[in-house]
Amino acid sequence: MKQKIKSIRPFIGAKNFELSRDFYRDLGFEEVVLEHNLSVFKNQDIAFYLQDYYSKEWIENTMIFVEVESADAYWDELLTLNLPNKYETVKLTPVRTMDWGKECFVHDPSGILWHFGEFFNT
Repeated sequence: MKQKIKSIRPFIGAKNFELSRDFYRDLGFEEVVLEHNLSVFKNQDIAFYLQDYYSKEWIENTMIFVEVESADAYWDELLTLNLPNKYETVKLTPVRTMDWGKECFVHDPSGILWHFGEFFNT
């Protein structure tokens, strides 16, 4: 393909749409409401669509990797948000180091697993 790809925006679902909207705003994303059941969430150069749709098999198998400059610094910022106390089903997993880099994890209110990681050699 000769055309330059500008972005990728996955669609994710939500078990409780309003709760998930609050969560992603707390996580630092800016929401743009597109329809009553669909929003796009943006943070710097990344974006994703959140839809008011839930399928257990789909949600429980959704993982998204977001590259950050420093997994350790991102983890420290995550801790200040107090997300597990605000959202009953949110889980945070601390930074772990692998051969390729570092990453920490966040399970959103619906169960989607977010990886926030940095690569050692990119």
